[in-house]
Amino acid sequence: MELLVRYLDRSSSISSDTTQDVLKEESLRDDLKYYFMSPCEKYRARRHIPWKMGVQILKIVMITTQLILFGLNNQLVVAYKEENTMALKNLFLKDYSGVDEDDYSVAVYTQHAVYDSLFYVIDQYSQLGQLSVGPISYAEDEYGNVKPLVICKKYYKKSSAEPSDEAYDIDAKLETVCMSHTPKTAHEWKTQNASFFDMDFYRLVDIKITFELKGINLQTVRSRELPDCYSFYVTITFDNQCHSGKVKIFLDIDFESSACRAWTISGTAQKNTHYLLVFDGFVILVCITSAALCTRSIILAVKLLQRFSRFFHENFNRKVCEDDQGEFLNGWYLLVIVSDLLAIIGSILKMEIQAKSLTSYDLCSIFLGTSTLMVWVGVIRYLAYFQKYNVLILTMKAAFPKVLRFCCCAGMIYLGYTFCGWIVLGPYHEKFEGLSRVAECLFSLLNGDDMFTTFAQLKDKNTLVWVFSRAYLYSFISLFIYMVLSLFIALITDSYETIKNYQRNGFPLTDLQKFLQGHKDFPVVEENGQTDVELSNSIRFCCYCQRYDDTHTDVKMLQ
Repeated sequence: MELLVRYLDRSSSISSDTTQDVLKEESLRDDLKYYFMSPCEKYRARRHIPWKMGVQILKIVMITTQLILFGLNNQLVVAYKEENTMALKNLFLKDYSGVDEDDYSVAVYTQHAVYDSLFYVIDQYSQLGQLSVGPISYAEDEYGNVKPLVICKKYYKKSSAEPSDEAYDIDAKLETVCMSHTPKTAHEWKTQNASFFDMDFYRLVDIKITFELKGINLQTVRSRELPDCYSFYVTITFDNQCHSGKVKIFLDIDFESSACRAWTISGTAQKNTHYLLVFDGFVILVCITSAALCTRSIILAVKLLQRFSRFFHENFNRKVCEDDQGEFLNGWYLLVIVSDLLAIIGSILKMEIQAKSLTSYDLCSIFLGTSTLMVWVGVIRYLAYFQKYNVLILTMKAAFPKVLRFCCCAGMIYLGYTFCGWIVLGPYHEKFEGLSRVAECLFSLLNGDDMFTTFAQLKDKNTLVWVFSRAYLYSFISLFIYMVLSLFIALITDSYETIKNYQRNGFPLTDLQKFLQGHKDFPVVEENGQTDVELSNSIRFCCYCQRYDDTHTDVKMLQ
C-alpha cells in the first residue's frame, strides 16, 4: 500500500512538471507568434491598437511637409546667393561675358588689359551706390566708418628672366605689399599710389582685391518670413602663377547671413514664423515618441530572444543560429531610430535658422533630407507583410552579399582605370583633370551616357596620347558594359528567380518556424556535439542557408 502511494505521488509530480513545461512552451509560442504578426493581425488577435504604425504614418506626413517648407525657403536663399554672385561679377569684372571660362571668370593677355581690369574694379567700387540695382551697400565697422577695399600684390623678392638668352635669376621668397582704398579717396588713389601700380610682371605672382559689402534678402517677405541680412566677403584674384602670358581673373564670394539689427515689417511674417516653430516642435515630439516606441520594441525583442534561446538550450541542447537571431533584432527599428535622431537634429537646426540664431542651411538640409529618405524607405517594412509586395526586399537581401563581393572585385579594375585615365589623359581632356572627375566620367560611360562627347573632346595634338585614349576608352566600355554590368545584372536576376521559385514552392523551414508551427522533431545535440539523427548524405541546413555541393553555390533562403 505504501509503495502504491509513492508511485502515485511520483506520477502526479511528473505529470505536474510535464504540464508546466507544456504551458511554458505554449506561452512562448504564443508570444513569438504575436511578435511576428503584422499590425492588423495583432489588432485582430488581442485588440491592441497599432500605435507604432500610426505614429510612423503621422511622422511621414509631418516630416515630408516640414521638408517641403524648408526646401522652398532654401531655394530662395540659394537663388539669392547665385544671383548676387552673377550681379557682382558683372559689376566688377571688365568684359565679363556672363559665363565662366573653366574655373575662372575672365582672362587677360596684355599688361594694358591687366591695368584696365584692375582700375575698373576700383572705379566700380567707388560708385557702387549709383550702379547697383539691388539693396547692396558698403560694410561699416562699429564706429560707422566704411570698411576699405584692400589691394595686395604678391611677387618674388627678386626675379629677372631673359628668355632669349635662356637665363633667369629668381629668389623664391615671396613678398606682399598692400594698399587700401575707400570711396572717399576715389579721386586721389591713382596719384597717391602711383608707385604701387608700377608692376614688374616677371616677378608678379598674383593680385588680390578684397572688400566687404552688405545686403538684404527681401524676397523672403513673399513667403511670409523675415528677411535675412547678408555680409558679402568678395575676393577678386588676378592669377599670374603660371607666368604663361595668360592672367586668370577669379571672383569668389563668401556669404554670411545674420538677423537684421533694426527692422520693421507689417503683415503676417512674424506670426507665420511662430506657427512654423510650433510645427517644428511638434515634429520633434512625434520623432521622440517614434524612437521611444521602437526602442521599447527592440528591448522586448531581446528579452523574447533570450527566452527562446534558453528554451532551446534546456530542451534540445542546441543554440539558436545567427539568422534566427537576426529575425528578432529587426533592422527596420534601427533605421527608424536613426531617421528620428536625424529629424530631431534637423528640426532643431531649422528652428534656430528661423529664429535667426544660425545660418547653416546646407547642414540642416542634409539632416532633413536624409531623415526623410530613411522615413520613406521604412514604409517598405509594412509592405513586407504582403507576399506580392515583398519581392524587392527579399531579392535585395538575397543578392546583397554576392553583389558586395562582386563590387569589391570590379572596384579594383575601376580604380585602376581611374588612376590611369587621370595621369595620362588629365592634361588633354577636361573630364579627366581630377580623380573625382575621372570617376564620374567613367561612371557616365558605364551607363552609356555622353560617350561621343568624351571621344570627341580629346585634343588630338599628341598622336601617342590620342591613340592611347582610344584603346583606353574602348577597352573600358567593352569590359564594363558587356561583361561587368551584365554579370552584375545576372547576379540580381538569379536571386530574383530563386526568391520567385521559393514563393511558388515554399521556403525551407527554420528552427524558429518549425517551433511556431508546433513541430517536435528537433534533433537533440549530445555532449560530443553531434545530433541523435545521423544523416548519411551530409546535407546540412543552417537556418536560411542551404549549400548545394554539386553547384558550390550558397543560396540565401529568406522568408
